[in-house]
Amino acid sequence: MSDILDEARGQVLHEGRGLDEGQVARCLSIPDDRLAGALSLAHEVRMRWCGPEVEVEGIVSVKTGGCPEDCHFCSQSGQFSSPVRAVWLDIAELVAAAGATAATGATEFCIVAAVRGPDQRLMSQVAAAVRAITAEVGINVACSLGILTPAQADELAGLGVHRYNHNLEAARSFFGQIVTTHTWEERAGTCALVKAAGMELCCGGIIGMGESVAQRAEFAAQLASLGPDEVPLNFLNPRPGTPFGDREPMSAADALRTVGTYRLVMPRTILRFAGGREITLGELAERGVRGGVNALIVGNYLTTLGRAPDEDLRMLEDLRMPVGVLSKVL
Repeated sequence: MSDILDEARGQVLHEGRGLDEGQVARCLSIPDDRLAGALSLAHEVRMRWCGPEVEVEGIVSVKTGGCPEDCHFCSQSGQFSSPVRAVWLDIAELVAAAGATAATGATEFCIVAAVRGPDQRLMSQVAAAVRAITAEVGINVACSLGILTPAQADELAGLGVHRYNHNLEAARSFFGQIVTTHTWEERAGTCALVKAAGMELCCGGIIGMGESVAQRAEFAAQLASLGPDEVPLNFLNPRPGTPFGDREPMSAADALRTVGTYRLVMPRTILRFAGGREITLGELAERGVRGGVNALIVGNYLTTLGRAPDEDLRMLEDLRMPVGVLSKVL
C-alpha cells in the first residue's frame, strides 16, 4: 500500500481533490511520530487553497437551556440534570454582544438558540435582531436555530443571514448513540434547505464522543458530501449532568490528527476551531492553526468558557496569520 501522506501531497496539495473515506481512515491511523508531517502537509494545503487569513467569529445564545432534545453531550437539554437554566436575551443585549464581537476584529456573529427548531416567536426575535445588528454594527450575521422548514430557510435568507449553522454532529452510523429525539436525516435535510435558500452552510460536529476511527472517517466523508462552506470542529467537553458527563476527553494527538486529516478531506473549506479545544489541546491549539485550521471562535461558547479573545488574536499575530477582513454581504 502506498504512503497516505505521499498520496495526499499529490492528490490534495497539487490537484485540490480531497481524500476519500478509505484514505481518511488511513490518515487517521498514522503513528504519532508522523503527526508533525501530516500537520505540515495540512498547513501547506490550507495555504495553497485557502490562503493565510483566519476568520474570527463570536457566538451568543438568544435562548439558553430548556431544549426538548436529548443530545447526550449537551448541557442545554431540558431532559438532563445539568445546571444550565433557561434564559432569553433581548434585542439590545444581542446588539451589544454583536458590537463586542466586532470590536475583536471578528467578521462573523452567530445567533444561537437551544431549540428543536424555531417557532414564530423566535423567528420574529431573530428577524428584529438581524435588522438591528445590520443597522448598528455592520457585521456578517449567522444563525443556528435548529431544524428548519423551507419557508423558514427562505425567510432567514431574505433577512440577509449570511451563514446558517446546523451540525451533523457525528457519523450517520453513530448518530443513534448520541441523540434519540431526532434523526441524522432530519439534520441533513436542513443542511440541504440552507443551501437551496442561498445561505452559506456551516456544518460540523463533535469529535471524541466514543466513535471509532472508522466512524470518524465516515463522518468526514459525509461532511464533505454536503459541500459546506465552513466546518466547525468541536471536541467533547464532558458536561456534568449529561449522559456523556463522565467520558474522558480525547487525547491531544488524536485531536490534532483529526484536524490535519479533515483539512486533507476538504482543502477549500473554512475549518474552524470551536468548543472543547481548550481542554483537549490547551496551548497545543497553535499546532492546529499551523495544521489546517483557518478560523476560530473567540471568547466563550454557549455554556462553557473559551480563551480570552486577546489571547487568540495575539497567537495569530505571533503566527503572522492575518485576521480576515469583513466582506460585507448584508
